[in-house]
Amino acid sequence: MTVPIGNVLIYLAVCVLPLVVFWLVSKLPQLVDAVSEWHRRRRPTPDGPPIEQLAADLRRVHRALEQLPDKAPAARRLATYQAYDALLAQACHAVGERHWLDTVPDGMEREFERLRVEDRLRRCGFAVPGL
Repeated sequence: MTVPIGNVLIYLAVCVLPLVVFWLVSKLPQLVDAVSEWHRRRRPTPDGPPIEQLAADLRRVHRALEQLPDKAPAARRLATYQAYDALLAQACHAVGERHWLDTVPDGMEREFERLRVEDRLRRCGFAVPGL
């Protein structure tokens, strides 16, 4: 007696398919964990200080600039402005804004760039009182 091949396939499907389905369902939590871990590893990690720390540092250095006496040494004035520019550049990097603070020369051009960067940071929601 010959058994038709269609009947064998149906028998195998009825016997094996539930086992395969139950095995896949039992492996589903591991699969979900693996996919979420892969997604978590793909997410970019911040490479700078937290925005809150940047905001606090910007407030502190901005206050130092405002309180700088008129007769302060030029080296102190230059160092404070350089620190402020570096913090503005870090804040721009944190929010994805472009800046040219490191390319424009000192003087009015640099001051205009500072004002432009401060305005762009405000528009991005970087709330720094005093700016």
